[in-house]
Amino acid sequence: MAKNHERIHIDEKNLCSLCVTELESIYEELELTEAELDILSVPRQVFTVHFPVRLSSGTTKMFVGHRVQFNDSRGPSKGGIRFHPNLKVDHVSDLAFLMALKCAVINIPFGGAKGGVVVNPKELTRGELELVTRAYVRAIADFIGPFKDIPAPDVYTDEKVMVWILDEYEQLKGEHVPAMVTGKPVELGGIKARKYSTSLGGVFILESAMGKMGMDKSRARVVVQGFGNVGENAARILHEMGYTVIAVSDSRGGIINGDGLNIHSVITHKRKKGGLEGFEGAERISNDDLLLLDCDVLIPAALSDQIDRNNANHIKAKIVLELANAPTTSEANNMLFDRSIMLIPDVLANAGGVAGSYFEWIQNLSNDYWEQDKVLDRLRKVMIKAFDDIYSLCEEEKCTMKKAAYKIGIKRLLMAEKLRGNI
Repeated sequence: MAKNHERIHIDEKNLCSLCVTELESIYEELELTEAELDILSVPRQVFTVHFPVRLSSGTTKMFVGHRVQFNDSRGPSKGGIRFHPNLKVDHVSDLAFLMALKCAVINIPFGGAKGGVVVNPKELTRGELELVTRAYVRAIADFIGPFKDIPAPDVYTDEKVMVWILDEYEQLKGEHVPAMVTGKPVELGGIKARKYSTSLGGVFILESAMGKMGMDKSRARVVVQGFGNVGENAARILHEMGYTVIAVSDSRGGIINGDGLNIHSVITHKRKKGGLEGFEGAERISNDDLLLLDCDVLIPAALSDQIDRNNANHIKAKIVLELANAPTTSEANNMLFDRSIMLIPDVLANAGGVAGSYFEWIQNLSNDYWEQDKVLDRLRKVMIKAFDDIYSLCEEEKCTMKKAAYKIGIKRLLMAEKLRGNI
């Protein structure tokens, strides 16, 4: 593990802008030193690789890939790989920081990483995408592995892409290394619950929060913005548990039925039609209006910055569960807190995904397979313990849950650095 006993010289271009922004609100309360701020504000390693791929047309194209390993003081780095035409290294750095914090918040022994390739997958054939994936793995193979940095699915990557990553890495190493990547098919060491662990982890958190607030799920009205994998599974799980989901939406708008939607029917309709529009027994609603519906639980599971200073005072939910990354601005978070609305931050609410990855990694290292009930029981315990820790600090300091989560996560990161002698 690299030691760093001298103060890091901060070059402006290396700073994680999100870290600086988020730490501004709490660094004085935590009484952080300059050295501690430096360690929290700069990624440990940043890789940019360029690699050629011969496309099916016969032409060769150079691609650019990035990987940021933000912090590995608490364990090997962990984070997704995304394929996106607008992928920028500074945004990758922000996401790696959030992953490091997220792992610390739920107290699992991972650091934070993120990476990907600058590419539009829609412009490539499936075969070409495989070639790009394998070339990217070859370019970063020396810097990843089960005890260094463990990739996972992210935007425009899926379990098949994880198989390509695994296979290419194993060919390079000449041995089976299933623990080097998570999000794999069950047949190659994955776990069934991984596909919906983010959503289910959020539901476990929600149930704990409702218990603290004395809310009855049989009377709870839920709104879900975003009907991708996370939002869809959250709506499905809540529907199956007896919650009344009155509205859901995708990128083109939403649907609402005040008496409740049959989420299974909505999912079937989406599969057939490619979207929510035209679903019988529901009215259309815009994404903006959906956020302002009269409900008990609002789940933003789509894009960032959906709740801001312009609409925060019009939110009617009692609980906001952030399953998307950063769907609420810092200013809006404080506005909701002033109105006694509980906002459960993304670093806690959507951490079930990395918890699921952790369980997959453990099983792969021990060449074991857990039954699904064991996975779900372990997920519940990890998420509820994290919620209880944060809620207790909130009550003690009368602060937002986001501030409490950041305080807990940062303290754990810094403790690891101190024990290693880095500060």
